[in-house]
Amino acid sequence: MSGHSKWATIKRKKASIDAKRGKMFTQTTKELTIAAKQGGGDPAGNPRLRLAVEKARANNMPADNIKRAIMKGTGELPGVTYEEVTYEAYAPGGVAMLIETVTDNKNRTVSELRHLLERNSGKLATAGSVAWSFHKKGVIQISKANYSEDDILNIILDAGADDMKVEDEFYEIKTSPETFEPVKKALEAKNIKTESVELEMIPENLVKVEGKEAEQVLKLMEALEDHDDVQNVYPNFDIDEKVMANFNAQ
Repeated sequence: MSGHSKWATIKRKKASIDAKRGKMFTQTTKELTIAAKQGGGDPAGNPRLRLAVEKARANNMPADNIKRAIMKGTGELPGVTYEEVTYEAYAPGGVAMLIETVTDNKNRTVSELRHLLERNSGKLATAGSVAWSFHKKGVIQISKANYSEDDILNIILDAGADDMKVEDEFYEIKTSPETFEPVKKALEAKNIKTESVELEMIPENLVKVEGKEAEQVLKLMEALEDHDDVQNVYPNFDIDEKVMANFNAQ
């Protein structure tokens, strides 16, 4: 499991979502608006918007909020003009990061991110120095407690999934961007309950980080994720799960 996937799984287990519901609603609203702006306001014909709507509903976002965010994206309602900007960065220990943002002011965002990185022993990287080592993949997690490995494998392989790893508590399925929707729909057709369904940037190689540097990386991750303009942070770190769990328990 990638560093980001481990980190996200542990944070869900620690119930951090409730404490940051406001941030989560902000992220989801921006994603709904951007998705509708780029692909139209009909989820049936816009896979990115459909995924955003599903996530919003799973997090109990009110239907009116979802509708307004979509209408702002299509121009049916006035709203802030957002744009997507991805920044590349280095964290302590040589960890590479992709930082996906949605912002109405690029100058402000890059200035604030540079400050956060420098304060946490990181730095912005030049364009292209990090991005080449990450590739977009569909990542789907399913609880092992509810289904057998063979049941899941039979469904996802027929639908075109790349592979599946058996983790401590989850089956983690990876797909190409093109087979993400078919695999997702195949699972839905069999009433398979998913714990997480995301399109993520997955690193080719992981960097082992321990001790003080591991703590510095996790502090930086948390600082970046707390920033209002940051949608996702994808690192290539390999940090022991116990270290991450202890950090989140603090």
